[in-house]
Amino acid sequence: MKIRRLILRSATVLALLALVLYLFRVPLVMELVKRVAAQHMAVDPIKTLPDGLHVGLCGAGSPFPDEKRLGPCTLVLAGQRLFVFDAGAGASRNIGKMDFNAGRIEAIFLTHFHSDHIDGLGELLLNRWVTASNTSPVPVFGPQGVEAVIAGLTQAYALDKSYRVAHHGDATLPASGSGGQAMPFAITPTAAGEGRATVLNDGGVEVVAFLVDHKPIAPAVGYRISYKGRSVVISGDTQKSAAVQREAAGVDVLVHEAMSTPLMALLKDAAAQSGRNNFVKIFDDVLNYHSSPEQAAETARDAKARYLLLNHIAPPLPFSAMEKAFLGGAADLFNGPIRVGRDGDFISLPAGSADIHASRRF
Repeated sequence: MKIRRLILRSATVLALLALVLYLFRVPLVMELVKRVAAQHMAVDPIKTLPDGLHVGLCGAGSPFPDEKRLGPCTLVLAGQRLFVFDAGAGASRNIGKMDFNAGRIEAIFLTHFHSDHIDGLGELLLNRWVTASNTSPVPVFGPQGVEAVIAGLTQAYALDKSYRVAHHGDATLPASGSGGQAMPFAITPTAAGEGRATVLNDGGVEVVAFLVDHKPIAPAVGYRISYKGRSVVISGDTQKSAAVQREAAGVDVLVHEAMSTPLMALLKDAAAQSGRNNFVKIFDDVLNYHSSPEQAAETARDAKARYLLLNHIAPPLPFSAMEKAFLGGAADLFNGPIRVGRDGDFISLPAGSADIHASRRF
């Protein structure tokens, strides 16, 4: 009888608690939102990270839809300075999910102008403007042609800009700060088709652009970023490239694109069986201007890079179990750490150290 009464009392207490929670659910939710919003607005991970070079994937994917990997985007922190390389779809939102403030972006660097590398640029430029009331547009570095990209986005967002300034006022959203400022650079290729140019050298941060082989897209570039003895190379889209190997010599982290030939062959076969001949042609064509995971591993090995982070993952890998099949024989070719990138991956390279710390921001 005592046990039965105890159970009855417990059930009554739980029922009353559930009733109270139900009756006060709106105030409770509002209080929770209040606290979460306050914490989110106050967070600034840049202040808590050690001085050094940090690289994060704000987009690890390709044009294929992949819930774990949005369009190509790489975030680089050099000390307290925030830079972004490429801006595929979802770049701005992933930067927010990583708890970084887009308003602090000092410059954006584009590798080339394929749509999947720029289709999130308009949103990123907008958020960079509104989240910090910036008074000048963000510099957007890229090969020749970046002027047309920025001019097009400026025109496309002209009405949006006028609405926001009229609504919030120039003091809150200075009209002078919207959009981007095109910063084109030219690289004169050598007889061998190679070439490089320093596009930023300021405050101990050096960014070097170098030509890669993404024919028929030209120019297409990769970037080497150096700060306080630490270094990162971003390959951009390319076939296996001697230029990437050269620039990645002794680099801490090589961020290299990767496309699995066997998995793409399966997609090609499926397209053929369905009579989708345009996809058969496309799936065949894309193989001749991208690198396989094995080729990326060979490049990392021959360059003596210390860490290989694969991005621009194609085709999609909806299940983690597919990553081994995607890598193929890459792990046999490069004996350092290899990571099949996902959105939110974050690698830290503290200054004055040889340490490499891998983590996830979400």
